[in-house]
Amino acid sequence: MGNHPVQDLKATRIKGGVHAPERHDSAHKHVSGTAIYIDDMPEPAGTLHAGLGLAGVAHGIIKSMDLSAVRSAPGVVAVLTAKDIPGTNDISPSGMNDDPILADGKVEFHGQPIFCVIAETRAQARRAARLAKVEYEELPGVFDIRDLDFDSHPQVFPPLTLKRGEATEAIAQAPRRVKGRMLLGGQDHFYLEGQVSMAVPGEDDEVTVYCSTQGPSETQHMVAHALGIASHAVTVEVRRMGGGFGGKETQANQWAVLAAIAAKKLGRPVKVRLDRDEDMAATGKRHDFAIDYEVGFDEEGRILGVDYIFALRAGFSADLSGPVGDRALFHCDNAYFFPHVHAKSALLKTNTVSNTAFRGFGGPQGMVGAERVIEEVAFAVGKDPLEIRKLNFYDPMGSDGGRNLTPYHQKVEDCIIQQIVAELEERADYAGRRREIAAFNANSRVIKRGIALTPVKFGISFTKTESNQAGALVHIYADGSVHMNHGGTEMGQGLHLKVAQVVAEELQIDLDRVRITATTTGKVPNTSPTAASSGADLNGMAAQDAARQIKKRLIDFAAEKYGVPKEQVVFLPNRVRVGNQEIPFNEIVRQAYVARVQLSAAGFYKTPKIHWDRSAGKGHAFYYFAYGAACSEVSVDTLTGEYVLERTDILHDVGRSLNPAIDQGQVEGGFIQGAGWLTTEELVWDEKGRLRTHAPSTYKIPLASDRPKIFNVALTDWSQAYEPTIHRSKAVGEPPLPLGISVLHALSDAVASVADHKICPRLDAPATPERVLMAIERLKAESGR
Repeated sequence: MGNHPVQDLKATRIKGGVHAPERHDSAHKHVSGTAIYIDDMPEPAGTLHAGLGLAGVAHGIIKSMDLSAVRSAPGVVAVLTAKDIPGTNDISPSGMNDDPILADGKVEFHGQPIFCVIAETRAQARRAARLAKVEYEELPGVFDIRDLDFDSHPQVFPPLTLKRGEATEAIAQAPRRVKGRMLLGGQDHFYLEGQVSMAVPGEDDEVTVYCSTQGPSETQHMVAHALGIASHAVTVEVRRMGGGFGGKETQANQWAVLAAIAAKKLGRPVKVRLDRDEDMAATGKRHDFAIDYEVGFDEEGRILGVDYIFALRAGFSADLSGPVGDRALFHCDNAYFFPHVHAKSALLKTNTVSNTAFRGFGGPQGMVGAERVIEEVAFAVGKDPLEIRKLNFYDPMGSDGGRNLTPYHQKVEDCIIQQIVAELEERADYAGRRREIAAFNANSRVIKRGIALTPVKFGISFTKTESNQAGALVHIYADGSVHMNHGGTEMGQGLHLKVAQVVAEELQIDLDRVRITATTTGKVPNTSPTAASSGADLNGMAAQDAARQIKKRLIDFAAEKYGVPKEQVVFLPNRVRVGNQEIPFNEIVRQAYVARVQLSAAGFYKTPKIHWDRSAGKGHAFYYFAYGAACSEVSVDTLTGEYVLERTDILHDVGRSLNPAIDQGQVEGGFIQGAGWLTTEELVWDEKGRLRTHAPSTYKIPLASDRPKIFNVALTDWSQAYEPTIHRSKAVGEPPLPLGISVLHALSDAVASVADHKICPRLDAPATPERVLMAIERLKAESGR
């Protein structure tokens, strides 16, 4: 940010403090192409480049691997195989020792890295990698989970069961019952910047890795583990990522490790950059699910009991499938109280790439399951699904009608979904448009419209307790400028800006006095990954703690120097009132420096209250909940299944927003990404276990033209966090993504109209035009039309 700006000593507010709608600190660089990413960094002299050798079968024993032609290819300096790894050949984030850096003797998915070529140029390395002659003994593979026995099939991690009450008995005694299965597809992260790392060898055992990673400390530990050295010899740095979405929480480690091993082996810098096809084939994705459900309910539509199985395609190793499955169960209620509930996960091993974190981390999949149950009940009792939603909500904040306990036995104390839904209903004119759509459909033979209003209740915290901590480092220099560093990573979401706003607010200085710097393990150790929507919550609090330590020293200094009580030292915008005089902030800092006052501090924060006992399936898993709702309207061509998103209205709760401009962008982007997951983004593996949708030509993310024709997005202006979060703001990274569920249910509503809303469409996701058309034809057949 700017250097030595003139301070406004009469201002009543600082420029760019918390709650101000400041633009992203790198926005001008993003649009002008001057933002520096790993691949834009000037390469040190002698930099080498990597190319990957990927497995040609999905499951098999490597009988022979002839790499002679690879080694003799132009520009090749070295070829790494499993035997070249000096430490441990494992990057399992779950400690399961099931995730090799390079396959050793056996391959478990098509596209698994089996060797790595290091050459003078990237093109030479990639060309050479294709010259390998590998012979396999091919083994049978498991690629799909639909026909597996969820109880007996091998699982990559112990499953979780949540239980409250007696679901089986409640369902059996309920006046009405429905059971079914929903298939829910996965999603590729499709970050603009692919996986990339550059390792620079240092003295002795030291190495510095510039990596596009959401978890610098985990990457640091993985590199140390693979090299067989201590973590203090490894420094990981990341200034920014070109998108992450969870795809760089664990998946970045493999490429950082390969770059570091090669750099230390050859004594030269090494860069690894995957192209899009390699990236999509060799990295994990959002888990696809098969959700079995049975629900018992009364004639009004009140849910009495629910029984779920959430089976997911884990891939060949555990990665983060355990906690992703856990979080799906944590959200199988969405915003609804289930008097009796039983839910269990099944983390099924398959010969596909190991799936991983993705924005929402299983939560959206759980919520889709909840909304399918609501839809089934609505069709069974012949009511608008919104009526059934409202009938089954948790108790609102401030009342205790006994309907406030989650399936994991945490009390919901901050529920504001009723107010959000009521306000959105009015803003979107839901009732009026529902009538208009019914009239339109009655007079339209081919085009049918549908509308849905769906809620979001999203839990905020890592369920892994030790991840709920953060550190920060703040320096004030003698000229009054501030250097800020924290353990969170910037992937376009504006985290660095929000934390800078917190520091500016605490010190009461203009935002341009605070310098944002790259995240590095050399400044803040043992950081948690920037995930679980907790970046601003954790790192904002840690930075505030650091700023308050320095502020306290400045107050103590000024009180002693000027002979006034401490309470008469007050920080005002860009100045400090000491007794009856006002002194510029820069001047107080200069005086403190002369007096040898420490102007640096390390801050720390750990989230209070949370605890979780996985074996018992009980605990206070989340610090608080974020809420929201979306109302979407679609038009569907019943002859082709093609559709258009006509309008979406959103009202989302971010508490007292740290930065409304950034938060609105997060809500808009999250909704579009969620809608893409549930409509156009389809992952297809063939009978040989090959991913066939591995490029933009075959994998369809939403385009600008796919956004709603009318898109009304608002943040609640009355909400604040129930718990003492940073300035009473709420997380905004993941909670908006499930707002896209409204599009899936609007499509379902349009499909249902071909059978007069008498039959539940049971529309699986992604609801591609083909699936929509098949659902329409099925409903026509079932209704005799």
